[in-house]
Amino acid sequence: MKQRLHDDMTAALKARDEIRKSTLRMALTAITKAEVSGKEARELTDAEVVDVLSSEAKKRRESVTAYRDAGRAELADKEQAEADILAEYLPEQLTEDEIKALVTEAIATTGAAELGPRGIGKVMGALQPKVKGKADGAIVSAEVKRQLGA
Repeated sequence: MKQRLHDDMTAALKARDEIRKSTLRMALTAITKAEVSGKEARELTDAEVVDVLSSEAKKRRESVTAYRDAGRAELADKEQAEADILAEYLPEQLTEDEIKALVTEAIATTGAAELGPRGIGKVMGALQPKVKGKADGAIVSAEVKRQLGA
């Protein structure tokens, strides 16, 4: 995954695609930072690289909202372009209907329906492995709260 990012950045450099080049350079920097954080430097697995890219994409989506709210359309468009480029390297995101179905299934299997709002943690714990990297946690959490009546 890291090699693919590096190769794509080189191609963007040659094609003089500034936004793609800067976005991929930023992503590679974030990956390198994650590799050297902690007690000792290590190579990240593809799953860990996807986690870093997911985090960076989330930052871009939040920035788009903040810039749009502040009336800064040009900055919001730039952040949106960066988020779109990062999305190419992430697993396909779950649809709203798929998230609803997973939440309903998790509530049934954990028996959290009887707990009501107190069962949120139990349901989220069961859902995390299924949705990690495929859906925004805030969206999943909101759906869990809605279905549990919180």
